[in-house]
Amino acid sequence: MNLFIYPMIQRIQTIWLLLASVTILALFLFPYVQYIDTNGIAMALKVTGKLDSAGGQNQLNTSFVFVLQTIATVLLGFLPLLTIAQYKNRKKQVSFILITIVLVLLFALWLYIAANNALIEVSKTLNLSNIGIGTLLIPINLIFLILALKGVKKDIKLIRSVDRLR
Repeated sequence: MNLFIYPMIQRIQTIWLLLASVTILALFLFPYVQYIDTNGIAMALKVTGKLDSAGGQNQLNTSFVFVLQTIATVLLGFLPLLTIAQYKNRKKQVSFILITIVLVLLFALWLYIAANNALIEVSKTLNLSNIGIGTLLIPINLIFLILALKGVKKDIKLIRSVDRLR
């Protein structure tokens, strides 16, 4: 088992991909939108559901959309780990990272639409005061993915230069 992990850890993109995986999975912990509804009840949208704090107790209300968001979050969390496992095939790693970046951007758009719809229900608009910590995790995730992509491309360039010397 040690022989499998050692070559991966030597490459910086492994760290970036691990951090990308952790940041997207952190959406389970942090809400991406927080607001107060028309009854004065504090609400928060998480990928697992709508959290309301009515009567001092937190209740999680889920629907089919939130189940799909949960599944998408898990898949987006495991894609960077799958990319790490492809450490011997750098071209496949580049493809996986690019696919993950596109999927994260689409996921961010989906979260935006879901947040906007939830806020429209209570006659509010999405603004800076509504944004939760989860919203900040998506750009951080994209930064980690881009850094990993640069690391893989740097490895490809290094291998090509070594091949030219031979």
